[in-house]
Amino acid sequence: MKSIVKHIMLVLALGIIIPSAWAQETAEPENKGFVVDKIISKVDNYIVLKSDLERAYQDYLTNGGSASPQVRCQYLALLIRNKLMMAKAEIDSVVVADADVDQYTQRKMDMIIAQAGVSPDELEERYGKTLEQIRLEIRDQEREQLVVRKMQEEITKGIGVTPAEVKRFYSKIPKDSLPYFSASVEVAQIVKIATVSEEQENLTRAELTGIRNRILSGEDFATLAKKHSDDPSVTSNAGDMGWSGRGRMVPEYEAMAFKLKPNEISMPFKSQFGFHIMQLIERRGNEYHSRHILISPKPSANDIKKATRYLDSLRSRIVSDSIRFQNAAKEYSDDVETKGNGGFFSDGDGGTRLMVDELDPVVFFKLDSMQVGDVSKPITYRTDDGKNAVRILYYKSRFAPHQASLENDWSRIQAATLNEKKDKILQKWFDKARKDVFISIDPTYDNCGILDENQ
Repeated sequence: MKSIVKHIMLVLALGIIIPSAWAQETAEPENKGFVVDKIISKVDNYIVLKSDLERAYQDYLTNGGSASPQVRCQYLALLIRNKLMMAKAEIDSVVVADADVDQYTQRKMDMIIAQAGVSPDELEERYGKTLEQIRLEIRDQEREQLVVRKMQEEITKGIGVTPAEVKRFYSKIPKDSLPYFSASVEVAQIVKIATVSEEQENLTRAELTGIRNRILSGEDFATLAKKHSDDPSVTSNAGDMGWSGRGRMVPEYEAMAFKLKPNEISMPFKSQFGFHIMQLIERRGNEYHSRHILISPKPSANDIKKATRYLDSLRSRIVSDSIRFQNAAKEYSDDVETKGNGGFFSDGDGGTRLMVDELDPVVFFKLDSMQVGDVSKPITYRTDDGKNAVRILYYKSRFAPHQASLENDWSRIQAATLNEKKDKILQKWFDKARKDVFISIDPTYDNCGILDENQ
């Protein structure tokens, strides 16, 4: 095969999103039967299961792809390449932060529960697994995705495309193969995170001090962590953070770990995540084993009202044309991801035009009551990391459904061009790196030619 994943890269870059296995299963609660599972590839200590391949291929079909043995082979090649990156990451000591893995895991868990539309108990019954078992499986998936992403970034660092390359790429796509995009919009936001008052912080400190006293009086640390901690990993680790080395945790946490004596429990201390109490279990040189309980102080109703009044005043200035929305977003918004872009939401390729089915449902329904050019009144909501906040939305433009074109979809086509270029580099890396590890593939897939010398 000359280009193992060219078609898939085009599908991904042009906005036909292929969801993860868990997301797909949640969206389709009906039991459609299970694949008889077996190992179809080994890459050092990593394996690819037949169910992994079938889920990915089924997701592709569900999202409008055409059935093809070649595409199935392409997905197998991608799965094997990911496992090779995991194996090489171990050899090259490429690691990702546990905190990042936990954050992405929690987001995926929240999405699964929200999409399922059932209680946690019903979700456990549906999958025949406890929430903790589901979380651990997802955590492994998220860790792999983060490691693979980090490896890909290193391998393709500094790669770009010119406008001429984008036009050549587009000209080679058969006109009947160009995707048809649904309606898209340009939407911006200005966010004000509710500032937690000193009174609320003091209440949180007092709550943690009370929990600390209960532990000192003999109550079980793990039980209290599961009941009270806001750390999303608490359901799987009961607050036990395992062994950590210097630089793995936020500075305040690490400093406390090296200040305490073994088995000592700290008084409440503050980090960017909230307030903690920590117990140092053991310390060896520059490594330490700890557990903690985290409580993030919640803003009061008055704190949220202050943020609302702030944005209401800013909105008045925008509506009266004394300041442009984009400038106000850059100067005043608390949302790091959008403020540098004038407040505009962007897709994975940096474009500001989002298909309506990519929008957050809350934003989508709010736009339904707005006209193009409107700036909404302040809306309360919770940020992705769980903070109470208020925002105003600017509905800049709306585009009708259309077939992909250079004029209307430059950023998406540019991303597809870049992905194809990066994939060629990744394929060269695969051809070289596979000599460093053991790879075997079930003979059933010999026709895919994944390990052929001249693909």
